[in-house]
Amino acid sequence: MKDKIKLPKYLGVVLLTIALGLAIAFAVFVSLDYSADENALVNLQSDINVTVTRTDYGWYFDGPGEENALIFYQGAKVEATAYSELLHSLADKGLDVCLVEAPFKLSMFNILGAGEVISEYTYENWYIGGHSMGGAMAALYASYHPEEISGVILFAAFPTRELDDSMTEILLVGSNDQVINWDKIEEGRQYAPSNYVEYVIEGGNHAQFGGYGEQSGDGTATITQEEQIAESVDIIVRTLGLST
Repeated sequence: MKDKIKLPKYLGVVLLTIALGLAIAFAVFVSLDYSADENALVNLQSDINVTVTRTDYGWYFDGPGEENALIFYQGAKVEATAYSELLHSLADKGLDVCLVEAPFKLSMFNILGAGEVISEYTYENWYIGGHSMGGAMAALYASYHPEEISGVILFAAFPTRELDDSMTEILLVGSNDQVINWDKIEEGRQYAPSNYVEYVIEGGNHAQFGGYGEQSGDGTATITQEEQIAESVDIIVRTLGLST
């Protein structure tokens, strides 16, 4: 008769300790986030051209355009409102924006948030994008929903799955970005649709697509945040042929 396998006497305690340790580590990880700076918060205010509204999913930037909208996912551990200067500027130029907030400031926990947004509004063209991890998650959503999405706009991000050839892809990255994995940028090109454009913003870095200060490990920008955002907006407007 074979001996029964005996579990260690304190296995339950050990497993509970490991679980608690992982929970604490995760709590510490998500607590080390980047908050929106004062200028970003200013851009949450409505003005003569753009109406900014708090919504169930996050924030809605409603500008003079009526046909095109962008769903935007925040970067990892970055407060969603940190991107308000970029998004306010896009709305002002004819691309309305739905800023989708994610649990724990990690878009990987709200990849399907775009579906909720699309069901609420009527636009002729829906674009989806985001910064860093948020951009990667946005591209992942687009790859599974080509019937909904006209294109992706990635800020220091890359797709990890093939995008439908009916889409447009715009990639923007700062030349001084030392956070992004440049090898992954190269790999991401294999998943791009034929209508793909890539722009390197000279002097820009990783963090200056948003307003949350310096990011650990990033390169030093030699242009201002305002210049990086203005150039990004101009590229997007020209590439999409937006007009108000």
